[in-house]
Amino acid sequence: MAVDDVAGTVAAMGPRLRTAREHHGATLAGVSCATGISTSTLSRIETGRRKPTLEVLLQLSKAYGVSLDELAGTAPAPAAEPRATAPLSFGDDKAVVPLTPYVGGLHAHKHILPPNEGPPARPRQVSHEGYEWLCVLYGRLRLALGDQDLVLTAGDVAEFDTRTPHGVVNAGSSGPVEYLIMFGPQGERLRPRTPPAVGRGMRQPHRGQSFREDEP
Repeated sequence: MAVDDVAGTVAAMGPRLRTAREHHGATLAGVSCATGISTSTLSRIETGRRKPTLEVLLQLSKAYGVSLDELAGTAPAPAAEPRATAPLSFGDDKAVVPLTPYVGGLHAHKHILPPNEGPPARPRQVSHEGYEWLCVLYGRLRLALGDQDLVLTAGDVAEFDTRTPHGVVNAGSSGPVEYLIMFGPQGERLRPRTPPAVGRGMRQPHRGQSFREDEP
């Protein structure tokens, strides 16, 4: 590998580590507690102000459930047949099930929050680069988004820029809440591709053509 390639791989390691951490819903404080690496060291590594040692990379690779090749961006393409992924747990009892096998780019995962023993407090908010799409599958989820407080139930969807302070907590005490998240660390957003319905009196356009409703 050329010197420039090595430098580029090392420079990209910080953003990949941050993406891997956010992919699993972990905070810097949570990773610090799990690995013994200080939050300031983790922050400097993620922002490129410090180069990670091999020992640190091995610890973070194990904590995030990814290989060193994935963190370096040299992992081979995933096999065609997907493998079942075991849920990961963090200090807040949240279970996270990754639904995509790669670190970078738009990715998806399922979160499961256990019920609260008492009235839930307003969740701690975080902000970071990216864009998030959230859909509740089961239960009641409280989303603190900036100054807003929203209670989402099964089928409710929220989309937001993650630079807006945000946090979630189980809004109920009778059972867990399950929700899906699609997250783009570079601000990637979902792009609807469903064609508009063809109403009465409208012609179905051929490929490469588009018609407006007021066309004859």
